Amino acid sequence: MTRYHVYDRSQTYDWNFEHAPDVDLTPQRAPAYPDHLAPPAQMGSYTFCGLPVESPLGIAAGPLLNGKWLVYYARLGYSTLTYKTVRCQPRDSYPLPNLQPILESEIRDGDLVTATETTQDSWAISFGMPSRHPDWWQADIRKALAQLASGQRLIVSVVASPAAEWTIDQIAADYAQCARRAAETGADCIELNLSCPNVVSADGRLYGHPPAAARVAHEVHKAVPHLPLLLKIGFVPDALAAERLVDAVAGSCNGLSMVNCLSARVKGPRGLLFDGQPRGIGGTAIRNQCLQQVERFAAAIEKLNVPLHLIGVGGISQPHHIQSYLDAGAEAVHVATAAILRPQLAAEWRVWTAARSAPG
Repeated sequence: MTRYHVYDRSQTYDWNFEHAPDVDLTPQRAPAYPDHLAPPAQMGSYTFCGLPVESPLGIAAGPLLNGKWLVYYARLGYSTLTYKTVRCQPRDSYPLPNLQPILESEIRDGDLVTATETTQDSWAISFGMPSRHPDWWQADIRKALAQLASGQRLIVSVVASPAAEWTIDQIAADYAQCARRAAETGADCIELNLSCPNVVSADGRLYGHPPAAARVAHEVHKAVPHLPLLLKIGFVPDALAAERLVDAVAGSCNGLSMVNCLSARVKGPRGLLFDGQPRGIGGTAIRNQCLQQVERFAAAIEKLNVPLHLIGVGGISQPHHIQSYLDAGAEAVHVATAAILRPQLAAEWRVWTAARSAPG
């Protein structure tokens, strides 16, 4: 049985950062694939923000802590790889627990959920968007890019680091500065993280304020007009709110990535965890809500007749889940929890699609 190198939730973020898979990031080295890792097949008919890719399956911002993690998952066959969210200034991760399993099999945004010590297929996520210094992550991304194969794309997720008194113009300028630095690496796409349930600063809920989201997207688009631009958003509860956001940002970005977790408070045996603050929930428990949101935004895009791509995220752990998101209107899908619990999903998708297309 193949043994995969995955994030160890019992260890700290820094420990996992330093204990990345053993891959060679020597610049200009041709991609190499050990026997138990599958190189991507030839370019397929799929696209990601209009860019040709080998498959619709990729990794969301989160599990790929640095270049070695990214290249390892690239060699497992994932086509679009998102480098974990970076900033213009260094920031430490929150302390343990960073991935806290929960009992519930399905939740809604704003629920109170129950912590458990047994690894489940859903968990509360608490990292706080840590980042190394830009000089470090720029060099690391360049090394990783040199290792990707044809049909694979590297996305860099960026976020601002606002002070409490910052205006929306200052926040937008910081996003733009970080996006410029990401673009300098040669990345294929920039993702603006406008939604993080684990922080209380303004950047964590920007997607909920369409004019502010549009202001940020506009500034970043001016800064990096040559690259596809994605906005990563959280839960949007109804069709009218979806239409308002689509209408506000359509002229400044190429697509929307959703859903960046549902938000919930977590109760343990001795009371509320995380000082009673909500945390993002990822995994199977959020799949139905996230799939419905993709359908909601696909309808909004069709109604408003705007050229936005959708990247579906949330609770995907089986090949047929991938297909359900594509059927709902997503151009591509990203996984995070499944990347850790089911790293073989990219290979399973290939087998599943081959079986579906086989004669008879």
